[in-house]
Amino acid sequence: MSARNPDLPIVARAREHAARTAVVAPEGTFTYAELLDASARVAAALLAGGDDLREARVAFLAPPGWDYVAVQWGVWRAGGIAVPLAVSHPPAELEYVVQDADAEIVVAHPQFADVLAPIAERNGRRFLRTEDALAGEPVALPSIDEARRAMIVYTSGTTGKPKGAVTTHPSLRAQVAALVEAWGWTADDRILLVLPLHHVHGIVNVLACALWSGAVCEIVPRFDAGEVWEVIESGRLTLFMAVPTVYGRLIGAYDAADEERRERMSAGCRRMRLMVSGSAALPVQTLERWRQISGHVLLERYGMTEIGMALSNPLHGARRPGFVGVPLPGVRARLVDEDGAEVEPGTPGEIEIAGPAVFLEYWRRPEATAGAFRDGWFRTGDVAVVEDGSYRILGRRSVDIIKTGGYKVSALEIEEVLRTHPGILECAVVGVEDVDWGERVCAAVEARDGAALSLPELQAWARDHLAPYKLPRDLRTVDSLPRNAMGKVLKPEVAKLFL
Repeated sequence: MSARNPDLPIVARAREHAARTAVVAPEGTFTYAELLDASARVAAALLAGGDDLREARVAFLAPPGWDYVAVQWGVWRAGGIAVPLAVSHPPAELEYVVQDADAEIVVAHPQFADVLAPIAERNGRRFLRTEDALAGEPVALPSIDEARRAMIVYTSGTTGKPKGAVTTHPSLRAQVAALVEAWGWTADDRILLVLPLHHVHGIVNVLACALWSGAVCEIVPRFDAGEVWEVIESGRLTLFMAVPTVYGRLIGAYDAADEERRERMSAGCRRMRLMVSGSAALPVQTLERWRQISGHVLLERYGMTEIGMALSNPLHGARRPGFVGVPLPGVRARLVDEDGAEVEPGTPGEIEIAGPAVFLEYWRRPEATAGAFRDGWFRTGDVAVVEDGSYRILGRRSVDIIKTGGYKVSALEIEEVLRTHPGILECAVVGVEDVDWGERVCAAVEARDGAALSLPELQAWARDHLAPYKLPRDLRTVDSLPRNAMGKVLKPEVAKLFL
């Protein structure tokens, strides 16, 4: 075997922590040395005798756990682009991503092999099970130019179908480095991952930051409030990050517990140094109730798939409800009007972001990529105002993007699916403010030929076509949708049907 080639920075850092625990997962406890070995085996299996994947896309589906981490690193070390798939998505959405990313290789955990193998076969893609990938015989791995594309994460847009946001290894490193500096990550930290791993909140903020720092990432395969509280009660965590919906579920479990257990729950929280909330607006009542329970004022931050995290409240210092702080290290932010001119202090404007953490492009969508930028600044579509030096988010510029349960989903995509229902003639989907979800997905429909349609029936039908968080949570049947003189549906009027 030839001498080892230069490493990607995250791999080089892992070698410095070789003997330390990296991942605790349902499969066991693993050191950084074991992660290096496992990912090298995966890389060898992916290469299959080749010398470099040369940015081939590798779509992979595994529950949160050891296999996921080993495959993600293996793709990078083989020179490929990692395309994480969502465990909650139905086959139609998985196949869309495989096709859109033009994935050359599809990797599946045994739990999902029966779903992904037919997709790979139909589309002529090479298929590999995670157990076979992990059994690869180590070979000399390619030297990877860090400027390469690293990952494609799919995010909904105003055009309906999800778009693949491409990040490079330098942009990922910039995203991680900013959070490690701002939030004080060290090798002595230990975090519990309860977030999906097809979303930057889980991939970057938790998993990548932990492994970059030499810390421990403890992973649960799915969120269960009781089980999460047991881990918190143990006192072994130093950080916790979640979306407002998760904090709401934890509050519910706390309120249902007896007094003795509540004391243990609160004590476990107080042993942590930081608790973070993001991906959706945090209701003030949730923040206040959590402060009563845990002693922590949740740190709110602001980010997107395309930019990682951009704004954050301080690690040390006052955190105000409804505010998301100031730009993170290396991030430039500004507020502009519709013409792109910077607004005066105290005036609302669209947030635009620039800096090394910003994504490269939407995969094979040059027009969408060009439209997402203005003079080198990424146009977020979010409106905010700066008050006393801190950003306060006011909402989306586009009414067709719904932020629900920490996810960003397209109303247009959901409408396209609902229109295929035999009982629906026309429909409009909107997001309506909700304490638990941030926004709940609501559908107003014009029934076909007087068809009767209930919410449970619609949800049951839609589960075969949409991810769970995209399912309508409320339904109204109307004779006709509100429209303007040009026939365009008036979304603000639709939203009033659900208030």
